[in-house]
Amino acid sequence: MSQVTPEAFVLGLSALGAGIAMLVGIGVGLGQGIATSKALESIARQPETKGDITTTLFIGLAMTETSVIFALIIAIILVFVNPLVGMLS
Repeated sequence: MSQVTPEAFVLGLSALGAGIAMLVGIGVGLGQGIATSKALESIARQPETKGDITTTLFIGLAMTETSVIFALIIAIILVFVNPLVGMLS
């Protein structure tokens, strides 16, 4: 049985954490799809409110998209920069 080095252990857990961080995209994608479908239903019911609904939808979609961008940044840092390995010494 081979010995696992602390660096390999931290790198493995960092890769796992990066994968978990990217799972945020699944929830955000589902949420954005539901929000868009509800906005289209609202526009179909009341076409005169199209401008207000569209503006509110775009603001909401932009806010939810930022969580995916933050998750991507965290995943990139964990995989490529990995500040946790430097803490082992």
